[in-house]
Amino acid sequence: MKPVHAAFLIAIATLVGCAPQPTKPAVQADGSPAKGGQSFELLNVSYDPTRELWKDFNGAFAAHYQKESGNTVKVKQSHGGSGSQARSVVDGLEADVVSLALWSDTDQLRKKELIKEGWEEKFPNRSLPYTSTIVFVVRKGNPKKVKEWADLTKPDVEIITPNPKTSGNGKLAFLAAWGSVVLNGGTEEQAKAFVTELYKRAPTLEAGARGATTTFAQKGQGDVHLTWENEAHLEVAEAKGELEILYPSLSILAEPHVAIVDANVDRKKTREAAEAYLNYLYTPAGQEIIAKHYYRPFNAELLAKHRDRFPDLKLFAITEISKGWDDAQAKFFAEGALFDSIYQSK
Repeated sequence: MKPVHAAFLIAIATLVGCAPQPTKPAVQADGSPAKGGQSFELLNVSYDPTRELWKDFNGAFAAHYQKESGNTVKVKQSHGGSGSQARSVVDGLEADVVSLALWSDTDQLRKKELIKEGWEEKFPNRSLPYTSTIVFVVRKGNPKKVKEWADLTKPDVEIITPNPKTSGNGKLAFLAAWGSVVLNGGTEEQAKAFVTELYKRAPTLEAGARGATTTFAQKGQGDVHLTWENEAHLEVAEAKGELEILYPSLSILAEPHVAIVDANVDRKKTREAAEAYLNYLYTPAGQEIIAKHYYRPFNAELLAKHRDRFPDLKLFAITEISKGWDDAQAKFFAEGALFDSIYQSK
């Protein structure tokens, strides 16, 4: 057999470099496959306020993945209102993984056959590497003396919160407000009256959580911001003493699941890297990054270690106020459902 010329090898390498990801693995001098040598690019489609978390996590994962496998990976991020992000994936945004705010947003992709049945059991803890909740952010000194959900309907209190039709933050804030009534002995009619009054005090509804943060923290609008726990810590830190976090005694348990977008990773040949990416969330290193950014890690020991970051409060599940997310969506947020009726009449 004639020897292979170097020029020919260079030409082949050039062609491979132009091919779609992942590239073919390199070979050793004896012609056997080298360890690693592949290069992957992943797209994580997430909800609005997770930018800082994923930027930090992506860098740590890339270093870990290269060390363990010999492969390189670059993870791109896409952010927006959770419902809008889910629709973008349905419409063709080629996510390898999704880390959306709500179970219902992720399950929408299953209904469109982009994600396989049983997706919730593919990763530990029902594919929940972390949880969160909705808290209050107020101006320095809490001038409106807000402590609990009931205080949000005081006549002089203005509320900033995202739109429940497009935002996971928006839906969770609405449901937390609803639960604050019905789980404290109130009727559904009283809950409807309460949320109606609350949204009368919301002058504008941003499409996503980060837009609401900008309106409250940077534009100075509103007295109380209803937001994710992690987003609250970020905006308070950036406000340099001008804002404060308040924890009501009761709020909703937020469960932002993660999932592989099966149809996309199988077509793009990125499943192995995508699965490694999500599994890294459950490692001690991944859980530490999660806690650092004020998401509640699923690992009980690490949660206890960082207890100073996560005050105790009663967190209720969606099933305590509805049959589940599909039921809540139909009852509260579908076209012409309860939210439309109260907000159009405000």
